[in-house]
Amino acid sequence: MPDYSAFETMLDVYGVIADDQEPYVEMWQLADEKAWWHQYRLEDQGYISLEHDATVIRTFEASYIPGLVQTRKYMRALFASVRAPRSKRWVEDQVAIRGRRQQRLRGDQPVEYHAIITESALRHADREQLLHINEVSELPNVTLQVILDSIGLHEGYNGSFALLDFPYPSDPRVLYVEHTEGSIHIEDPARVKSATLTFKHLSKLALTPEESAALIERLAAER
Repeated sequence: MPDYSAFETMLDVYGVIADDQEPYVEMWQLADEKAWWHQYRLEDQGYISLEHDATVIRTFEASYIPGLVQTRKYMRALFASVRAPRSKRWVEDQVAIRGRRQQRLRGDQPVEYHAIITESALRHADREQLLHINEVSELPNVTLQVILDSIGLHEGYNGSFALLDFPYPSDPRVLYVEHTEGSIHIEDPARVKSATLTFKHLSKLALTPEESAALIERLAAER
């Protein structure tokens, strides 16, 4: 990637006048900022790059607290639970990466974030984690809902997934799904539309954000 001086030279070479340079400068700044994760030895950078560029993220989590609202204590417990033992440095790197990702919820241009969590996913969350969820949910760009176990069977039992929108109309919405051996991201319009409708349906089944916050507050009081 060229430094800013070389980038300015390229704009001159291609005849981009000063009044038209702003969107190109924004893209250069975005690309330059991506470098933060290169210091970590990531096995899969796919989702982080998508998440970094997204303007809207909708996620359904069937089993865990969503990564962007996890506390560091919860993260460490989660990473320590993996089948193959990992080094302390690996765990701390993962915690640092997730902590950096959470910055997307704040700042000058925060991502619009809508998370739906199952009630069962809250069972392994301690008081600190539950209170943190409610704290984050108060951000104006964050919507958080809980689906009660009493709803019974629903499409969410097929698994967790995320939908990501991007700033440019030419960039299609992406469906991201993790599985035991890795992850996939899907751009096929029909499959993305189906997942979008599923998310909307799950949102209708879930408690409202206000009801969800009240439930989480009650659960925290019981811990």
